[in-house]
Amino acid sequence: MARSFRFLEHVALADSAFEARGDSVSELFVASAQALIEVMVDPVTVSTNWKRDLTLTQPQVSDLLFEWLLAIVFLKDAEAVIFHEAQAKVWRDEDQQSWQLQGLLIGDTIDPSRQELGADVKAVTKHLFEVKEESGWWIARVVLDI
Repeated sequence: MARSFRFLEHVALADSAFEARGDSVSELFVASAQALIEVMVDPVTVSTNWKRDLTLTQPQVSDLLFEWLLAIVFLKDAEAVIFHEAQAKVWRDEDQQSWQLQGLLIGDTIDPSRQELGADVKAVTKHLFEVKEESGWWIARVVLDI
């Protein structure tokens, strides 16, 4: 299991950008979610009292990653939660000709007195958004509106 991400400060000055990678598509989705989470909060400061299962389907893997990240931002705003971690299993369903995600988000309600909050991410953007497979790695570049 290998995954990583790095922030791309030269890509967006008023926003936040990152590049995530994983040795599988599932690891890419976990790394991308973790990067998004770490823009918003230090996840070590978030307890694990809140959990949400997510099932998503899209025809393209890039659309699925975009929807996954949007769901994280949406839940943060709609349910006033912040995240400790994300888990994801992603696969290609040949019968349905689509990409499937079974995900789990774990966190707690937002409480600045207990959590080290970062930037308030407003949206995931399509600006420079990219998902590719290269030399055995899945790689994504994402720009966030903060």
